[in-house]
Amino acid sequence: MKAAKPECPCHKGECLGIMAARFSEVAHTMINKKQSLTLLGAVALSVSLSACSVFDWLIYKPDIPQGNYMEQQQVEKLRIDMTKEQAEYILGRPVLRDSFADDAWYYVYHYKSGRDASITHKELILRFTGNKLTSVTGDYELSKEFDTPLEQSKLPMATTAETTPLIPVQRPDEKPLVKENQSEAQVQKPIK
Repeated sequence: MKAAKPECPCHKGECLGIMAARFSEVAHTMINKKQSLTLLGAVALSVSLSACSVFDWLIYKPDIPQGNYMEQQQVEKLRIDMTKEQAEYILGRPVLRDSFADDAWYYVYHYKSGRDASITHKELILRFTGNKLTSVTGDYELSKEFDTPLEQSKLPMATTAETTPLIPVQRPDEKPLVKENQSEAQVQKPIK
């Protein structure tokens, strides 16, 4: 047995049609809202995942220096036939010494910039025979006098003009630059 459709007494069945149309419109609006929310969620997710790279410049990242930082001036002081103690005095302790034979010293410097992630890498390798320096290789230039032993090389000499102490220029008259009244100088103000 079929249930009879209730008819609206005032509109004679037109209410069901209006209700169906209204339901269709509401359902269509809900689907549009659901699609809009899905699209909005996808956009929010993609922005949040890419936010690290977009706003990377806002995040502070420290510079990372590692190893032995050396100036060119230090490397230029090295001479052939220097002892290990003299080389260590000039350059400091090496990052790595050969474990099996103490005839190779490795000075390594690695610097990573926090801002642009650029990397600077420099190496210097000292080789010894016995206790004497025999060769230096790496990313630094040696001095022209490297092949001259320390005992035979010339040290830079100071000129006589630099050895005399500099005396400040004296004022011709010894009068004070500011005149003070005797009464103001003798009056003591209370300390609060």
